[in-house]
Amino acid sequence: MKLPEEGFVRLKQILELIPIGKSTWWAGVKSGRFPKAVKLGCGRTVVWRVSDIRALLNAE
Repeated sequence: MKLPEEGFVRLKQILELIPIGKSTWWAGVKSGRFPKAVKLGCGRTVVWRVSDIRALLNAE
Protein backbone atom coordinates (compact mmCIF):
# COMPACT_ATOMS: atom_id res chain seq x y z
CA MET A 1 0.00 0.00 0.00
CA LYS A 2 1.26 3.44 -0.88
CA LEU A 3 0.45 6.49 1.21
CA PRO A 4 -1.23 9.41 -0.52
CA GLU A 5 0.79 12.63 -0.77
CA GLU A 6 -1.38 14.38 1.81
CA GLY A 7 -4.65 13.96 3.64
CA PHE A 8 -5.75 11.27 6.05
CA VAL A 9 -5.55 7.48 6.36
CA ARG A 10 -7.62 4.97 8.32
CA LEU A 11 -6.22 2.40 10.75
CA LYS A 12 -6.60 -0.45 8.25
CA GLN A 13 -4.28 1.37 5.83
CA ILE A 14 -1.70 2.03 8.56
CA LEU A 15 -1.66 -1.59 9.68
CA GLU A 16 -0.85 -2.64 6.11
CA LEU A 17 2.36 -0.60 6.41
CA ILE A 18 3.21 -1.36 10.04
CA PRO A 19 2.80 -5.07 10.89
CA ILE A 20 1.26 -4.81 14.37
CA GLY A 21 -2.17 -5.53 15.81
CA LYS A 22 -4.93 -3.03 16.50
CA SER A 23 -4.58 -3.26 20.28
CA THR A 24 -0.82 -2.69 20.04
CA TRP A 25 -1.42 0.35 17.83
CA TRP A 26 -3.97 1.84 20.24
CA ALA A 27 -1.66 1.20 23.21
CA GLY A 28 1.08 3.06 21.31
CA VAL A 29 -1.28 5.97 20.61
CA LYS A 30 -2.20 6.12 24.30
CA SER A 31 1.46 6.05 25.40
CA GLY A 32 2.52 8.65 22.82
CA ARG A 33 4.68 6.26 20.77
CA PHE A 34 2.34 6.62 17.78
CA PRO A 35 0.56 9.76 16.50
CA LYS A 36 -2.77 10.86 17.94
CA ALA A 37 -5.91 10.18 15.97
CA VAL A 38 -8.15 12.84 14.43
CA LYS A 39 -11.90 12.38 14.77
CA LEU A 40 -14.04 13.38 11.80
CA GLY A 41 -17.72 14.22 11.91
CA CYS A 42 -19.50 13.18 15.10
CA GLY A 43 -16.42 11.36 16.35
CA ARG A 44 -17.07 7.85 15.06
CA THR A 45 -14.66 8.13 12.13
CA VAL A 46 -11.04 8.08 13.26
CA VAL A 47 -8.16 8.91 10.92
CA TRP A 48 -4.50 9.92 11.08
CA ARG A 49 -2.70 12.64 9.14
CA VAL A 50 -0.53 11.23 6.37
CA SER A 51 2.25 13.62 7.43
CA ASP A 52 2.26 12.11 10.94
CA ILE A 53 2.43 8.55 9.57
CA ARG A 54 5.25 9.50 7.18
CA ALA A 55 7.20 11.01 10.09
CA LEU A 56 6.67 7.83 12.10
CA LEU A 57 7.86 5.61 9.24
CA ASN A 58 10.93 7.78 8.63
CA ALA A 59 11.84 7.72 12.33
CA GLU A 60 11.92 3.90 12.49
